[in-house]
Amino acid sequence: MRALNLDQLRTLVAITELGSFSAAARALHLAQPTVSLHVSELEARLATPLVVRGGRRVTVTGAGEVLVARARQLLRDADEALNMVKRHREGQVARVRLASSSGAMVHLLPQILEVLDAELPRIDVQVTVGRSAELMGKLFVGDVDLALVATPQAGHPGLRVTRWRQTPMVAMLPPRWEAPQRVTPQWLASRPLIFNEPATHLHQQVIAWFGAAGLHPTGRIEMAFNEVTRRLVAAGYGAAILPFEHPSEALDGRVQVVRLRPALVRHLGVAHRDRSLLDEPTQQVLDAVLRFREPAER
Repeated sequence: MRALNLDQLRTLVAITELGSFSAAARALHLAQPTVSLHVSELEARLATPLVVRGGRRVTVTGAGEVLVARARQLLRDADEALNMVKRHREGQVARVRLASSSGAMVHLLPQILEVLDAELPRIDVQVTVGRSAELMGKLFVGDVDLALVATPQAGHPGLRVTRWRQTPMVAMLPPRWEAPQRVTPQWLASRPLIFNEPATHLHQQVIAWFGAAGLHPTGRIEMAFNEVTRRLVAAGYGAAILPFEHPSEALDGRVQVVRLRPALVRHLGVAHRDRSLLDEPTQQVLDAVLRFREPAER
């Protein structure tokens, strides 16, 4: 059997995603007869139907589903190979995949990327954003090389988490609320609350803070992004407990920032494999990231 043709696989994937030969032709900038030919040649080569023609939407057969699943990975690998050649041509001879939790995104990651671009221009740093636990899983299976995560994290064989930064958690309150000098769980639990999404490390910390006082409040809304949460607080929708990393988070006086009693701190770490297993570019990026450790963490 001859090798599979990537262009034909790309056509099949497009048909599956868009639901018709004509839509796939427009998306791929091909004539519709060419799209039909690609599918027919694939079916002839594999001696099995791959799509069900007729009706308003084209569907794939069982064999087609199997092929499409593998085709997506083959196409990603092919695109990555082309990107690697492009990076070599442009002088970027290495790639490091850096993952970051959303908690590190707003203020820290842009600063880190600026330093990496200035100091390591020949390294292409690709960024992935997600929840800390998910990123630990990606690091474990090799989908990323380094990860900025909230700690503590469940252990993974072969991975270590280097302490990196710690940030005080504060109560962020609407500007018109009369607030005490220190916010306690008892005081805050009776107010409308905005929580982070349940699967996040931040949500678990906040729930544990209330739970230690025997309280189990529910939120008016659960948000994935801290920046959106701060703006909802500024609009008076409710209060939130968030890390306080930068004075600009007070949104020009439209958010009250009040310390908690008892205090609560968010810890961040850099997750990676043992240094002996890291290639040189990944070690260089790791060293640059670790320079952003707070003095107390050195």
